[in-house]
Amino acid sequence: MNWIKLEHLLLKAQPERAVTADPVLNHAHLCEQALSLAAGLQAQGARRIAVHLEDAAELAIALLGAWRAGVSVLLPADLQPQTRQRWSGEVDLWLTDQADDVHLSDYRHAPLTAAALDLDRCSLSLCTSGSSGEPKRIDKTLRQLANEVEALEQLWGADLGEACLIGSVATQHIYGLLFRVLWPLCAGRSFVRKQLAFPEDLQRASREHPAFAWVASPALLKRMGDNLDWPALSAVRRVFSSGGALPAEAALSLQQRLQQWPTEILGSSETGGIAWRQGNDLWQAFAGIELSQDSDGALLIASPYLPPGHIEHTADAARIAADGRFELLGRLDRIVKLEEKRISLPMLEQALMAHEWVEQARLGVVQENRASLGALLVLSESGLHALRNQGRRTLTQELRQHLSQHCEALALPRRWRLLRQLPFNTQGKLPQADVEALLLAPRPKAPQVLEQVETDGEWSLQLAIPPDLAYFSGHFPQAPVLPGVVQVEWALHLGQQLMSLPEKFAGMEVLKFQQLVRPGDEVQLHLRFDPVRSKLYFAYRNETATCSSGRILLEASGDA
Repeated sequence: MNWIKLEHLLLKAQPERAVTADPVLNHAHLCEQALSLAAGLQAQGARRIAVHLEDAAELAIALLGAWRAGVSVLLPADLQPQTRQRWSGEVDLWLTDQADDVHLSDYRHAPLTAAALDLDRCSLSLCTSGSSGEPKRIDKTLRQLANEVEALEQLWGADLGEACLIGSVATQHIYGLLFRVLWPLCAGRSFVRKQLAFPEDLQRASREHPAFAWVASPALLKRMGDNLDWPALSAVRRVFSSGGALPAEAALSLQQRLQQWPTEILGSSETGGIAWRQGNDLWQAFAGIELSQDSDGALLIASPYLPPGHIEHTADAARIAADGRFELLGRLDRIVKLEEKRISLPMLEQALMAHEWVEQARLGVVQENRASLGALLVLSESGLHALRNQGRRTLTQELRQHLSQHCEALALPRRWRLLRQLPFNTQGKLPQADVEALLLAPRPKAPQVLEQVETDGEWSLQLAIPPDLAYFSGHFPQAPVLPGVVQVEWALHLGQQLMSLPEKFAGMEVLKFQQLVRPGDEVQLHLRFDPVRSKLYFAYRNETATCSSGRILLEASGDA
């Protein structure tokens, strides 16, 4: 490939060099737009800007243009009001896709002249939630980013060849930024502009390119089921995964379908890439990374992707082999003290997940009266079967009994929350503060609305029934069933949200309950309002049959 150093990307326009295919953007157009943006930012006197763009090519233009203008860039994790409030005092403007912000299309200035970028003066700030949930800014120089993309090319450039980079991860974070934008730009590989969140989207994009590679997350890779065209997808040059642990069964499934192990990347916003592995191998540090440990066994990292002389003190416990490769042993910052006893949350989570009923587990401390542990669980199919047929109490007692073989009684969780999925944030993280907030929150009393569609005034809603719904506890303890009165209440409440209905409940007609609705079910709720008769018709259906149906009579408030 024709490699261009990161700092030289704006030096000489190369019209024959493709950047993206849909819509088409070549290197010359990219340079022109970046240098035009640079002129506009200089004319405004901007010094620091926040950038959040869904299109990876537009993000590349924004970064290069800002750096050419001597403007530093902040990449916020999202555009939520609290995020804007947190960072607005530190930037001169927000360059985004949103209506009230500045847009790339606003800059039509005569371009600045081409020039090399200063590796040490050009800077980028990434935002991460941090382990506590408090937003944190991490500053990088262009030199650190350049060192990393060159290391990636040394390792895997020959394997990738002219592969188009297709990604399921956001470019606002270090992994997506490096692998989906900066590395392909320097290497002359094209990349897909949009983040593709679903396996079917990844497949569709892959079919459009003779050579391709994936920049993916564990969340997407473990959802890649049998319905994909695996013979066609097996042409993938390499599958990268980062942002969290890839379950061993998901890695094995991909190896069997693609005849290659996914390449897992270990790293963080602070450190950049640390190491990589394939299959069950130990982690192999990237070239130039120096690893050591403190007295507690925490991993210490010196890296060309960190400021010179800085050693990053991680909270990852590790065992380093004689050949320099290493195994991770869990997070030291997730060691808690209860009654002066040190308890490893990762160790207990692993023990819980060894039980056939548990697919995922995350523990936290519940600070009520005296501190105790609580558990967030995603049940396996057999766990959900046990919940439906034996009840919540039997399930949690069995799990406490299982866990008692691994810890003292004081470490056994006293509070349990059963979830459809763990609420990872956009960076694939689940901050401990979020775990503990969920443990303190009451059990849900409403369904999760997965989809809602309106046709000619009638509504169809796809509902997920939370496994931990509060109403299951008394109805019935050993065989939880969604009460009929709750089904009626949900139909009325959702109907009032979606349609203009009279306010007052006046009675029921032809109420039928034909099939049980159980924890973890998905059902479709159909709603139709007859304004002439003032009746709300509802029906809950599963995949094969109607579960319940009826008519709710309504009156306007104040009617006789």
